[in-house]
Amino acid sequence: MDEIVIGPVEPDDAGELFTLQLAAYVVEAQTYDDPHLPPLTQSFEELIAELDDDLALKATRGHRIVGAVRGRMDGTVLRIGRLTVAPDQQGLGIGSRLLVAIEEAAEGRAEWFALFTGHLSKANIRLYERRGYEETHREQIRPDLTLVHLTKEH
Repeated sequence: MDEIVIGPVEPDDAGELFTLQLAAYVVEAQTYDDPHLPPLTQSFEELIAELDDDLALKATRGHRIVGAVRGRMDGTVLRIGRLTVAPDQQGLGIGSRLLVAIEEAAEGRAEWFALFTGHLSKANIRLYERRGYEETHREQIRPDLTLVHLTKEH
C-alpha cells in the first residue's frame, strides 16, 4: 500500500477535492438525514474561491487524494474546516495527520485553533479530543442539529 504524503493543495487539485468533499460529506448527510449540509451544496466555483483564500492541505496515497483540510486565519485563531477523508480510507489515521499538519502550517501565526462538528459525529469529536481540543460550547442550529465547538491553545 502506498504511503500517505501530506502537502499543499495545488490549483489542479480542485476537481478531485470537490469529489472527495462530496463523498466524505454524504456519510455525514446520512447521519443527520440532511442532504443540504454546506459542504454538499457548495459549488465548484465557491470551492475554488475558498482554496484561493484559505490554507489548504491534502493527503495523497499514490496519485489519489484521500484526505484534505482547510484553515483560515482569523486574527490569531486558525479556524479549521472541511477536514475530509475518503470513506474507504477512514480509520487509518489520515484525519489525525491532516489535523497536525494544518496546525504546523500555521506555526508562528496562530495562538489558538478552533473547529466545530455536529453533535452526532462521535468519531470526529473523539479525534479532536485526542488531539487536545476541548469543547467550548454547543450551538443549536435546528431541533435535530447541534454544532459542537472546540478549541485548542497553541
